[in-house]
Amino acid sequence: MNDTPLPTLLFPFERGLIDPPGEGERVLFLGAPGALHLPSDFAGDMTAVQGYRPDFLALQRAGVPVLPEAEGKGYDMALVLLGRHRRENEQRLAEALKRTRPGACIVAACTKKDGGGSVRKRVGNLIDLEDHASKYHGVVLWLRRPDTVDTVLGVLEAWESRTDGYTTAAGGFSDDGIDPGSALLVECLPDNLSGALADFAAGWGYLSVAASERVTGVKSIDLYEAHHASLEAARRNMAARAPQMPARFFWHDLLGEPVNERYDVILMNPPFHRSRAAEPDMGHGMIAAAAKALKPRGRLFLVANRQLPYEESLEKHFAAQGELRRDKVFKVLWARK
Repeated sequence: MNDTPLPTLLFPFERGLIDPPGEGERVLFLGAPGALHLPSDFAGDMTAVQGYRPDFLALQRAGVPVLPEAEGKGYDMALVLLGRHRRENEQRLAEALKRTRPGACIVAACTKKDGGGSVRKRVGNLIDLEDHASKYHGVVLWLRRPDTVDTVLGVLEAWESRTDGYTTAAGGFSDDGIDPGSALLVECLPDNLSGALADFAAGWGYLSVAASERVTGVKSIDLYEAHHASLEAARRNMAARAPQMPARFFWHDLLGEPVNERYDVILMNPPFHRSRAAEPDMGHGMIAAAAKALKPRGRLFLVANRQLPYEESLEKHFAAQGELRRDKVFKVLWARK
């Protein structure tokens, strides 16, 4: 997640259009990137908010105080990095308004390709902007937090967090409904699965809920997900739709952190996008992680876009592998350790 508008966000500070935070001022940085480098004259007490596990860990290693979700109130300044997900952007802007004191400076930036101009117009229609600027292929805007923000928050928080009867997570995978690939994987699951199951890259938990309802031999399910808000949505979905299934939830970077448990079955709809470009190496890495986490003769079931070359990784890491089904978009693959 290095493709961020951080230079755009810092531009008004560099030009002296906004004073940097001073000693003792509390600053909330929503969407702080893992590779965070701030100007030397930033003297405030910074708290970063980052729900994507790899970036969270990078900030933690750099010694930056970081939380997966925003906490506290009365901040003197909020910095907000925005991306391509409108729901997530509006959620971050709402958090900035809720967490800052009246009169606090709120600075937000978005790349032009992610709709920075549209963001500026929408926010400007909701609340008076102090100013804005275009720089480094992005748009930055800044404003003073008014005394009353209830009306603005009502608009920003109006989006629906449920779809197809499930709780979803803004900015997470398939936040607008059940992913067709995951649905196809569920259709292909054999009835004789049993023992301990893991859901790698679980998202908001559709595969885990569906497996709980469909396969009677599964005794427990562990869900692994790098996007914190998606994992919390999965927790709610499992509690609401599969309360009988023992489940554990791991906020986890499957490509950077080892899996300590061992499983009889792993289900996976591996991500292959960190930004706009396809990155099949993410799927290859998760297949390798699954091979390590399976018990002897344990089975992996995964769904992927037809063009992704995951068969080579399955041949490398597993004793047997094959294909269960293929349609115009997806293929469902299996492998045995």
